Amino acid sequence: MLINASDADADTHVDFVPMVDVLFNLLIFFLIATSMAQAEREMAVALPHAAASAPISSAMREIVINVTRDGAMIVNTKTVDEASLLSMLKAAVSQNAGQKVNVRGDRDAAYGLVARALDLCKQAGIAEPFLQTIPTR
Repeated sequence: MLINASDADADTHVDFVPMVDVLFNLLIFFLIATSMAQAEREMAVALPHAAASAPISSAMREIVINVTRDGAMIVNTKTVDEASLLSMLKAAVSQNAGQKVNVRGDRDAAYGLVARALDLCKQAGIAEPFLQTIPTR
C-alpha cells in the first residue's frame, strides 16, 4: 500500500487561537493588577498624625558610596572627603534610623580604602552597610 507523503502533512495543524486567548487573558490580568496597586496608593484616606512620620520616598532611598581604585569616595556623582561623607551619613541616619547604604568598592582598590568607607558608615550609625559585589560566572 502506497502512502502519499503530502497527505500525512495535511493532517497536522497547530491551532494558535487558544494560545492567543491565554496571552490575552494574561495581559488583561496584569493590566488590572497593576492598576489596582496604583489605585491602592491613591485612595483618599485620612492618615493619622505621628511624631516620627516621614515620607515613604525618603525612607526607601538608599545611599550608594562608590570607592574608586585610587580611594576617592563618590556619592551622587560628587567626590566627597571623609568628613563630609560622615556628616552626610549622620544627617541621613537622623532623618531615617533604618537608612540603607550600599558600598561599591573597585575590585582593584586597596581593601583598606573600602574598609574605611564601611567604618564611616558604622561611625554614622548605619546598622548594616552592604558591600556590593557581582556574581562570578
